Amino acid sequence: MTGAKPLSLDWRIARRLVATFALTALAAQAPVRADTPSTADQALAVHGQYTLVAQGVGSFASPYAGDNSLTPRQVKATNDATLYLGVRPWRGAEIWVNPEIDQGFGLSNTLGAGGFPSAEAYKVGQFSPYFKLQRAFVRQTIALGGAASAMAPGINQLRLATTANRLVITAGKMGVGDVFDTNRYAHDPRGDFLNWSLVDTGSFDYAANAWGYTYGVAAEWYQGPWALRAGLYNLSKVPNGVALESDFSQNALIVEAERRFALAGHPGAVRVTAFRNRGQFARFDDALAYASAHGQVPDLAPVRRRQDRLGISFNAEQEVTDVLGLFLRGGWSDGRIETYDFTDIDRTLALGGSLAGKGWGRPQDTLGLAGVVNGISAAHQRWLAAGGLGVLVGDGALPHPGTEQIVEAYYAYRPVGWGSLTLDYQHIANPGYNRDRGPANVFALRIHAGF
Repeated sequence: MTGAKPLSLDWRIARRLVATFALTALAAQAPVRADTPSTADQALAVHGQYTLVAQGVGSFASPYAGDNSLTPRQVKATNDATLYLGVRPWRGAEIWVNPEIDQGFGLSNTLGAGGFPSAEAYKVGQFSPYFKLQRAFVRQTIALGGAASAMAPGINQLRLATTANRLVITAGKMGVGDVFDTNRYAHDPRGDFLNWSLVDTGSFDYAANAWGYTYGVAAEWYQGPWALRAGLYNLSKVPNGVALESDFSQNALIVEAERRFALAGHPGAVRVTAFRNRGQFARFDDALAYASAHGQVPDLAPVRRRQDRLGISFNAEQEVTDVLGLFLRGGWSDGRIETYDFTDIDRTLALGGSLAGKGWGRPQDTLGLAGVVNGISAAHQRWLAAGGLGVLVGDGALPHPGTEQIVEAYYAYRPVGWGSLTLDYQHIANPGYNRDRGPANVFALRIHAGF
């Protein structure tokens, strides 16, 4: 696996984005209406977290395997510790940096399933702890009127008095999931589900380096129960790469519409997200034709050319009672073209929910259960059948393709407000879309502490 890249390039790019954005935001800042809450805006915050995930898989059918196969009978662990440092330089603005120390590996070096079982496992791993600056961004909130509203303090959010109608602009180094495809019940691998295709919509091929972060700018417009979002982000220099573009020559354009509502007095929301990735991509059938014509092993690199890859998804959440919440996700992306930065999923459908432990005297605990079905296109199947490799999957052959079918259940025990211990179980049928392999039963222990 590739090691961590130097910090200096990350910091120089982030510093230039922050400086440019600060000048723009100062010129655009609008006054806050008089009916804004009187609670003083928070000027400074320091938070931190530590998460350990130990994950193991038992025996399962594995008559053959390739370079990207999930291996039976193994245990791996990941560790990460993060500081969240925030300051308010002027009214409505926040600057955040998130230095992080990481260590460890995912199962099979984070390979073997499109819906990989740990979103705490990056695509890179090291035996020794290493340092990364994962986020360095500035956010400007501009009040546009309407009812008084207050942004509660938390991770990467300073307490802010504003209005319900507002414009929020974020620029710098961040995760696309900080802004897009969020979900109250399935979006935090340090607190709820672990599987990649439950934490995010599996077919959402969002821009990211091997750690899941990128440089870009996003704008959010909140108006009544609606929100519209748009973002432009740098793709990695090569698909599934470590280094990011710095000039948007290969980029991801993302748009999202959100509608918030209440059913029987309980809040809910629906989001529709679309992406357009533009860069040097390969079509699977072009790569197969090239390999056949030249008598070579299948390789995507020789046929990469500038083109677009499109996708769309929906994401819904609904509080049913004060202890039960449900979510639904579904998505599609153009499976004729290689995945660029996320994972090998061309279509997906996920359903699940979480239940607070009030009914058994543990209101701070959470029980979660979800299922997801992931699929790939016919062209993608032909590619894997010929021995081609994907971002995370590739068994060297695929004579009997099928959908990945995953069930995940977890119980998060929270004896104190700042810490939790979670037991997690996942059943993965047809890992890597291969009906000859599996099913794999994956068990995990997660320890999380934060302040």
